[in-house]
Amino acid sequence: MPEQTHADNVLDVAAGLILRPDGQLLLGQRPEGKPWSGWWELPGGKLEPGETVLQALARELDEELGIQVTEATRWVTYVHAYPHTTVRLAFCRVTKWEGEPRGRENQRLEWVDPAHATEVGDVLPATLPPLRWLQLPGTYGISNIGRPQDLPAFLQRLDAALADGLRLVQLREPGWPDGPDAASLQGALQAVLQRCRRAGAQVLVNSAHPRAWWAQADGVHLRSADAAAMVGQAAALRAALSPQARIGVSTHDRGQVAIARELGADFVVAGPVAATASHPGEAGVGWDGFEAIIADAGVPAYAIGGQGPETLASAREHGAHGVAAIRAVFR
Repeated sequence: MPEQTHADNVLDVAAGLILRPDGQLLLGQRPEGKPWSGWWELPGGKLEPGETVLQALARELDEELGIQVTEATRWVTYVHAYPHTTVRLAFCRVTKWEGEPRGRENQRLEWVDPAHATEVGDVLPATLPPLRWLQLPGTYGISNIGRPQDLPAFLQRLDAALADGLRLVQLREPGWPDGPDAASLQGALQAVLQRCRRAGAQVLVNSAHPRAWWAQADGVHLRSADAAAMVGQAAALRAALSPQARIGVSTHDRGQVAIARELGADFVVAGPVAATASHPGEAGVGWDGFEAIIADAGVPAYAIGGQGPETLASAREHGAHGVAAIRAVFR
C-alpha cells in the first residue's frame, strides 16, 4: 500500500498503540508550547522522505520515549481533518519493545484501559476511533447451524468456543429451511443470544435475516449487496439499531469498503483470502489482494477465507485486526 503522498496536502503520520500484555495502552500528554497542549494522544510522528510507516514509527518512539521497537504491525489507516491540517494516520500495534517508556520531550505518560482512556483527560479527536477499535475481539465467529435438528450440536460447539474466549458471533443461516421450520430460526437466535450474553459476548445478525432481529441482538452484519442498497441511509441504519450496536460489512474490493465507511461501519470483513468450502468456486484474493482491499480503509478489517485462531498472528502481519471464520471457530 502507498506509504506517503504529499500531492494532496495530507500529512502522513505513523502512530503507535503501545500495548502491554494486560491490554493497557500508553498515552502521552502534549507538552506546553505545542498545538493542542495538554491533550492526550498516541505517540508517533510524521514520515520523513523515503521512510516506510514502520521505520518512521520506530524512529519516533525512540526519539519520544527512548524505546526500541522489536514487534509492530500495521493496523488501520485513517484520515482525520483538523481545522488547519489533514492527517493520514497509519495506526500500528506495538506489542514488544526494549527499554522503559519515558517522556523524552517533557510529556506526561499514562498507561490506560482503552475502554476508559478518556478518564485521563481530553483526548485528541483522531485518537478516539482507535480506542473504540481496540475493544473489538480478535476472532469473529460465524454460525453454521444449518437445520433446526442441528441446533443442539451447534450450541455445544458455541459453548466450547465461548469458553475458549470467543466474544463476537454472527448469526448467518442462509440455508435455514423455509416453510414450517422458518420461524424456528428466531428461537435459535434467542438461544445463541442467551449463551453469548452469559459469557459477555456480542451477537450480530446477518442482513439476510429480518430487520426486527437486528435491534434484538447487538447489531447487524451487512452483506455487500445490502450495504450498497443502503447508500445514503446511514442515519436510518443507526436509528434501526440500539445505541451501542455494532455494524459489520462484508467487502471484496475498495469500493465496498468505501460504502462501509460511509454507512458508519465499525469494521469490515475482507476477502476471501483463500478459497473456502462455504463459497465453492470463489478463488481467494491472497494476502496482496487483502492488503489492497483494506488500504486506507479507515476502520478495522477481519480477514476471512482459510482463516482461524491459528492464523491470527499471520493475518495481523498483513494489516488485519483479526480473523473471521466458521469451521475453524466452531469445531
